[in-house]
Amino acid sequence: MPLATSATADDDPPPAGAWLAPLLGGWAAGTALQLAQPALWPLGWYAALACGGALLVWRVLRGRAAWRLACVALLAAVAAFGACGLRAAMFAGHALEPALEGRDIRVTGIVAAMPQRDEDGVRLRLEVESARESGPGAAPVRLPPLIDLGWYAQEPGGAFDAASAPPPLHAGERWDMAVRLKAPHGARNPHGFDYELWAWEQGVQATGSVRASRRDAAPRMLGDTAWHPVERLRQRVRDAIFARLAPAGAAAAPRMRDAGVVAALVTGDQRAIDRADWEVFRTTGVAHLMSISGLHITMFAWLAALAIGALWRRSARLCLWLPAPVAALAGGVASAAAYALFSGGGVPAQRTICMLAVVALLRALGRRWPWPLVWLLAAAVVLALDPWALMQAGFWLSFVAVGVLFATDSGAATAVNTGAGGRFGLKLRALLREQGVVTVALAPLSVLLFHQVSLVGFVANLVAIPWVTLFVTPLALGGVTWPPLWQAAAWGVQVLGSVLQWLAALPGASWGVPAGPLWMGLAAAVGAVLCAMRLPAPLRALGVPLLLPLLLWQPARPTPGQFDLLAADVGQGSAVVVRTAGHTLLYDAGPRFGRGSDAGQRVLVPLLRALGERVDLLLLSHRDSDHTGGTPAVLAAQPQARTLGSQEADALLAAHGYTHCMAGQHWEWDGVAFDVLHPAPADYAVAQPSNAMSCVLRIASSDGTAALLTGDIEQRQEAQLVAEGAPLAATLLLLPHHGSKSSSSAAFLDAARPRIALAQAGYRNRFGHPAPEVLERLAARGVALADSPHCGAARWSSAAPGAIACERHDAPRYWQHGCAPGLHAVQARNLLC
Repeated sequence: MPLATSATADDDPPPAGAWLAPLLGGWAAGTALQLAQPALWPLGWYAALACGGALLVWRVLRGRAAWRLACVALLAAVAAFGACGLRAAMFAGHALEPALEGRDIRVTGIVAAMPQRDEDGVRLRLEVESARESGPGAAPVRLPPLIDLGWYAQEPGGAFDAASAPPPLHAGERWDMAVRLKAPHGARNPHGFDYELWAWEQGVQATGSVRASRRDAAPRMLGDTAWHPVERLRQRVRDAIFARLAPAGAAAAPRMRDAGVVAALVTGDQRAIDRADWEVFRTTGVAHLMSISGLHITMFAWLAALAIGALWRRSARLCLWLPAPVAALAGGVASAAAYALFSGGGVPAQRTICMLAVVALLRALGRRWPWPLVWLLAAAVVLALDPWALMQAGFWLSFVAVGVLFATDSGAATAVNTGAGGRFGLKLRALLREQGVVTVALAPLSVLLFHQVSLVGFVANLVAIPWVTLFVTPLALGGVTWPPLWQAAAWGVQVLGSVLQWLAALPGASWGVPAGPLWMGLAAAVGAVLCAMRLPAPLRALGVPLLLPLLLWQPARPTPGQFDLLAADVGQGSAVVVRTAGHTLLYDAGPRFGRGSDAGQRVLVPLLRALGERVDLLLLSHRDSDHTGGTPAVLAAQPQARTLGSQEADALLAAHGYTHCMAGQHWEWDGVAFDVLHPAPADYAVAQPSNAMSCVLRIASSDGTAALLTGDIEQRQEAQLVAEGAPLAATLLLLPHHGSKSSSSAAFLDAARPRIALAQAGYRNRFGHPAPEVLERLAARGVALADSPHCGAARWSSAAPGAIACERHDAPRYWQHGCAPGLHAVQARNLLC
């Protein structure tokens, strides 16, 4: 009998709390494992794993308790791996066919999201209904379900054309328009933003432009529809906010920034916030408040629950049907879910809704789960809805912050003190401790994800959290029913903005830390949690050694006499970082993408921060905007940098000791020689095209290994350098003019004799760089080519001159855009990455 009793008990399924934790943990682990795949498997494999894993979970629960929980975790991971892979494989099957890239296609579709307008035009997301090739009697083609388009008021050559300016666009409208598409392709740089992952997660599988110039058939609006009602409402509210707070006219322009913050708080449209304001928010550590955060949704749920409970109690019949506390809980969660949906449903909103729903359900059922189970369930639900959220910084910041607050019980109060004064003191102490815990716990994550930590963040959040949560956000939301409240909310934004700008301007407001290895970040995160926990002081002190490696990390630099080079991926433009043992030179600052965006802001400043670089010299090869567009942002972040170039000096360059580059200039850094080969001093006396005045720089290590950076010189300048006998020999050559057919002449290549050539150019750029003629000349000489579209950022070192590393080939992922079929044979064969 005892044996039978023991066996029966051993075969009983474990209690819910016992198997739920490994189930949820296994699901998260399986999702993470699938996201690490470099390429997708056949769809059937994922389907088998998902179904088999899910079925076997329930079978294993009937086994013996000694091993069933481990098997539940393993099989849950298998099911999650298969489910995530199945979704990815099905989604990838709708990708844009490479043969359709660059072709004019007539598309009929519905505007699926509120359009984003700026000074250059409008960005819109189109839900494709049908597509056909342009021209009479054209055959239908298959396009991805969602495409992102830019509609700009200019001709392909860049000249402004008012006739092609886009009209007001609204979500839900059906349009017929000619478009030219390409696969989503973003810049790939070390520690940079993964645009292709963002597009994948958004469901966008093609991007392009509306063909609206005079020689194209004009886009036609076919009518309005009832589709996408939430986006229609969001756009109506956002436009109403801007119309009230920043009406059209130059005098209202400064108020656009306040209106953008109010619009972001109400509708979740973070792109409405000015880029300069984002920089202040990041420096002061309050960026999490300037959109729909978990704190805002929790407050909204609490207010909705109070209102619904009060109204429910006024009806005896309703109370008999459903108790008022249960109705208040359900109504609060439902109201918060509607608010989260209206705000765009970001990761913090998803996390908050999941936790609120679990807590409300458990309370309604009279149960109480331990916080790790609630936390795990919320994370698993978010990953089930959006597996790729695991790659977002917001996921980690949100869940780590909440988990640490749960673990430290920082909001707990005791009943020792009595009276209003005692309760206020307890609440104040709890608030200070809570903010301190979050600041300490998230500091390593901020370093790991953003390569900086705000040193004024503790004070800034103490001011901003109550001000935004209790004053600005309620007023902004109240403005939906009574618009004058938006003006009060904008005033609140102005007051907070003044305080934050003062904090951001303080010396040492933020501390930049180079990007360290992943293991350092994980160790530091554990150390920060130990320091924040309610543990004895000796145990908390153990966290400090875990923090130090990440905080003190410095990347390895070249040895004296050697140098390395990183050609950043800036699209159609140029920017090269050159490092010696103790100095850094930046050759060109990348292109300007639009009136409010450039490569300095989007690529170079984050890249230099992640690498821990202090630029000693910014050399601008010539004045063209694809080489100088990022200059203001770079110099603002690197105020110590001197400047050198061939254009006329403006006030900004003059403030950084600007001088002209001239042939014969020479300097040495750490045993590495730098020589300017062009232009000659006499060239400044005669009007010259900007390309002809490009500064040509040769860099040579102590053992003679050299790199040649050429700007946009053309064949005439190349011939001049060859005739003068300039020292052109170099192992690595930055192709002149991005590989244009007007450069890289045979005589120049014979004089330079490079082994490796770099071409910094944009994907499917309209100039056709690098040109087929140049590729043929390189192939004839056995020169290997690495170009930005297929290599991303390229890294080369004089200590290993025969090899080049490509960012696109380091840790590839299946959502990243690879080399498209149909590449020129020479280019594909010579790619060294």
